[in-house]
Amino acid sequence: MNIEAIVFYLFAAILLIAALRVITARNPVHAALFLVLAFFTAAAIWMLLRAEFLAIVLVLVYVGAVMVLFLFVVMMLDINLDRLREGFWSYLPLGATVGVLMVIEMVLVLGGKYFGAEQLPSPADPGPGYSNTKELGRLLYTDYVYPFELAAVILLVAIVAAIALTIRRRRDTKHQNPAQQVMVKRADRVRLVSMPSEKKGG
Repeated sequence: MNIEAIVFYLFAAILLIAALRVITARNPVHAALFLVLAFFTAAAIWMLLRAEFLAIVLVLVYVGAVMVLFLFVVMMLDINLDRLREGFWSYLPLGATVGVLMVIEMVLVLGGKYFGAEQLPSPADPGPGYSNTKELGRLLYTDYVYPFELAAVILLVAIVAAIALTIRRRRDTKHQNPAQQVMVKRADRVRLVSMPSEKKGG
């Protein structure tokens, strides 16, 4: 067993422990911090697989944005933990079923060669000059350009819809109308008044 395999199993063990603590921690802040640890460990495993771009995106997007939002919401809201634990046992059978199915899928994927399943050939080593970021960009903007553009349009519509749903107009709030500002004319703002000049006393 080489050093790369040892590091992989070490990170995988940390990832499993952190993921388990996410769902078993009683404090929601602790659960969110364990989720941050799980994301960092998953990013390290991506680095071992030479997927540097995906690892950086995982850290920047999930740890830098999503988890900050989670922590902000958890720490700002007054969460009643006793009320959250009331329905735990009612959801346990469904959760256990989903967990068992996931374990079976992982066993079939990772241990397929022991069950006689045909294994796909391992990809060849691309060499030290290979850039997966460049290859990912080439695939996105050539083979998958239409799904990529469609996803961008859907995200834009979602952003606009979220802003439209959350905006509230109050009567006592002063706001500007850019359309009226652009259409304004000089006569609407400036008025020339003709006044007689003052006469000096003699």
